[in-house]
Amino acid sequence: QVQLVESGGGSVQAGGSLRLSCAASRYYQYWMGWFRQAPGKEREIVAVISENGYVRYYSDSVKGRFTISQEANRNTLYLQMSNLKPDDTAMYFCVASSSGGMWRKTSTYDHWGQGTQVTVSS
Repeated sequence: QVQLVESGGGSVQAGGSLRLSCAASRYYQYWMGWFRQAPGKEREIVAVISENGYVRYYSDSVKGRFTISQEANRNTLYLQMSNLKPDDTAMYFCVASSSGGMWRKTSTYDHWGQGTQVTVSS
């Protein structure tokens, strides 16, 4: 049963923008967010958001360029990406936690989407 479905990836030139979307088929009352994984690298957290949207965390590499947001009923999660760099090239995954935990820990997120590819050319 698919719970999270991403869309919006694509290819852009450096300095461009993209908006990723994630459709959730159920309500999550804990952290939701985005991870990414580049070829040959480990998955890394990009941004997460709390249920009420008041708390948002970003990795240092995207802070000031990316913005995470969600619909009020959390049925859609977004990642607005601006001033994209070639280092942002990766598969981006929508994630959600069904039972809570520390936002920094990958193991907190037990629901993952299939991923959407983002490619940034120089």
